[in-house]
Order: sequence, then C-alpha cells, then structure tokens
Amino acid sequence: MTEPGFSRDSLRRIHDRLWEIPPDRVKGMLVPARFYASGAMLDQILSDRSLQQLVHVAMLPGIQRYALAMPDIHEGYGFPIGGVAAFDPEEGVISPGGIGYDINCGVRLLRSGVSHEDIRGRIQALADALYRSVPSGVGHGNRIRFGESELSSVLSEGAAAMIGFGYGKPEDLAGLESDGCTEQADPRALSRRARERGMDQLGTLGAGNHFIEVDRVGEVYDENAAALLGLFRGSVVIQVHTGSRGLGHQIASDYLKLMGEAMSRYDIRVPDRELACVPFVSEEGQEYFQAMNAAANFARANRQLITWEIRRGWERTVSADLPDVVCDICHNIASLERHGGRELLVHRKGATRAFPGRPVIVPGSMGTGSFLLIGSEHSLDEAFGSCCHGSGRRMSRSRARKTVHAGQLKQSLESSGIVVRAGSMKGLAEEAPGAYKDIHDVIGTVTAAGLASKVAFLEPLAVIKG
Repeated sequence: MTEPGFSRDSLRRIHDRLWEIPPDRVKGMLVPARFYASGAMLDQILSDRSLQQLVHVAMLPGIQRYALAMPDIHEGYGFPIGGVAAFDPEEGVISPGGIGYDINCGVRLLRSGVSHEDIRGRIQALADALYRSVPSGVGHGNRIRFGESELSSVLSEGAAAMIGFGYGKPEDLAGLESDGCTEQADPRALSRRARERGMDQLGTLGAGNHFIEVDRVGEVYDENAAALLGLFRGSVVIQVHTGSRGLGHQIASDYLKLMGEAMSRYDIRVPDRELACVPFVSEEGQEYFQAMNAAANFARANRQLITWEIRRGWERTVSADLPDVVCDICHNIASLERHGGRELLVHRKGATRAFPGRPVIVPGSMGTGSFLLIGSEHSLDEAFGSCCHGSGRRMSRSRARKTVHAGQLKQSLESSGIVVRAGSMKGLAEEAPGAYKDIHDVIGTVTAAGLASKVAFLEPLAVIKG
C-alpha cells in the first residue's frame, strides 16, 4: 500500500500538545490518528514511519475513537512504539504487533529509605554486587533452576508464585500493577518452545535497553505524593527494567505466524503484515490473550526474582534494611478495561497505564535521569488512562553504534559521577543518551497535556546493563 508522506501541513492541531491526522487523509482509516508532541518534536516524528504505522492502526477492525501515540513515539513492529489503541471486545481484533515481542516489558521501582550521603562511598561496590547478583545478557540463564511445575505456577500466578517459593515477601504485591497477576492466563496456550526458552530465564535481565539503575531522588515536585510513596529528597532508589525474555518473544512469534495464516478465514485484510490480527472473540484470539497474560505473569515473576537478587547485593554492600517495592508497571500489554462506561480491549505498546492517583515510572536514557509521575482523571478521559513509557529513541541502534564510541561514552558517564557496569560495549553504545529524545521535553508534553503530574526526578548514580 503506497501512501503519501506526512508533513506539518497535513496535521490538525487539537490542542497545544495534541495533533491529529483526520480519517479522510488516508483511504481506509476508520478513526483519526492522534499523537502527543511538542512543536520541537515534530520534525523527528515526521522523519520515520511511526505516523504511517499509527495510520495503519487506525484501519484495524473494531478500533474505538482514535489510534493514539505518546510523545516517545518512534517506529516499531506493527504498532509504533508509544502506541495505544482500544477495540470493541465483540467486534474488534487483538494484534501481537500492538503488544510487542517483549510482552509485559516493564519497570519496577524500589525505595531504600537511606540517603545517598549515607552510602556515597559504597556506590561502586553496590554496582559490582548487583552486576554479579543479576544474570544479564542475551542467552544468559539463571543459576536458580525451576522445573515444569514451578514454571506453570509462575505462568498462572505471577509474582505471588515467586514469593511463595521464598523470593520476596507478601507486602511486595501491594505496589504491583494487577497485584502481580493476571487471572486470564493459561499456560496451556504456550508452545513447548516458549516454555523451554523461559525455563532458565527467570531472574535474568537480558540485554538491549534493559537495565538496573541506582538513583537518588534529586527533586521532589509533590511532597505529599512522594511521602505517601516513602520517598524523600536525596533518598536512594533502584529501577529494574526488563520483561518476559525469550518466553514472551516466542509467544509473539508463534501467534504472529498463526494469525497471519488465520486472517483470511475471518476476511481480515491489514495494510501491513506486521499487524496480523484475529477477532478477539475467536479461538485464536482467546488463545493468544491467554498466552500473552501467562507471559505477563512470567515478567512480573522475573522482576520479583530480580528484586530478591538485588536485595542480596544490597545486604552484602549497604545494609540489612532491604529495599521495598514502590510500584511495578508494564508498557507492552493488552488488557480489558472500562472506559466511558463500557469494556474495551486496550493495547499499549511502549505506553503505560496512567490511572488517577497511581504512580507511573518513566525512565530516561543513561545519564539523563528519570521521572516518577502520578496519573490523572484527564488521562482516562482523553488517552484511555495512558502515558508515555520513556524518552523514546531518536536514533536507530545501528546508527548509534556507528555514531557513538562506547569507551568514550563510558568514560564520560563515569566522569560525571555515574558508575557503569556493562557486559557489552556494543550494547552500551546503542543505549547512549544521544540516541534518545530529551526526557524533559517528553515529560513536559505529557504533563502539559494533563495526562500525569510530576512527583519526583531521579538522578542516576549507577547503571547496570546486559
């Protein structure tokens, strides 16, 4: 399908930070395609295929109101990264391209209760301990082995299963999205290959943009909200960013192939094969939903085991007072939610929930800092309760490798006081701060649009990469 490119002139401005491609702009659109951006972001957004991908999402059967994207939008597989779309559960579809390969990739935030000043001299030792404690890198498995029955429990029960095995405490569940478990999971919907790939990957970080980061709370914008979350200026916190690893990737591969073959039976045609989909109510749609939720539970259990590993490293180097969970929120999932008085199937790919009063953690790139936000009522009204998930790439990984000298980057970060532990110089270059958009501009956009409000800014002290 050949489409015209998009320019500033082809966009309609809804309000200061919200733009729209009307449905009469491209044949086949069922609803408008909307995205949040500052004026400074537009040239970057218009330079890749992300808006074409968003327009394609607006053509999918059963889509409601509009296809939507957050200001960290960039080109992805099927949906653009940062994409949000809600479908009628009876008439609409489910698409693995709207969730992504790393199902329930997400971020967990831990609070320590200690000040950076109290442990300033132990940050390097802590970084070393975390790097040793948490296995990372492509293909790296955990030293802790789980059998078939334990894996089935994880796929069904999520983080609660891991706590039941002794890797955490019941209080950890209080801060987790969906209380650490999605009940619509069914381990029987997974292929043997998917189970095999996940067997030794619980408690592992992986590579790419996954990380553990030790931060200090640099600024507090909402004292009351920060206090309720147990945070104070100068306190040390830890972020964990990872997902369902090879298990989730295999589920996406399996069902993309299955749906690609099944679409003709349902008379579904899509403008891009990466948007392979089936009716949500179909047998294939329900099986994928069950498998996807099993992978989501796996990811929650994975971050729970990593939390236990972090606590071991913390105890060896800092204190016997172990970090507590603040929140755990994912950004690659589809879920049944009520919006506007009706149930909808909401796809979020590189976008997080931003429900009223709930914390939202938005990591920036290495060296730039991250934000803790609180979701708003307006987000429910305008964005299906959604917000951005990060700063968003502005440079491909291959271009970053060609542009950035990893050794110089590591030296620059460490000269600015950020300890870096990485298993791959190539991977480090791919995640350079310059490869990402300005986190302050992204956060300024979602707060100006009323999707969330700022609680705290987190300044990096140590970064652990696969």
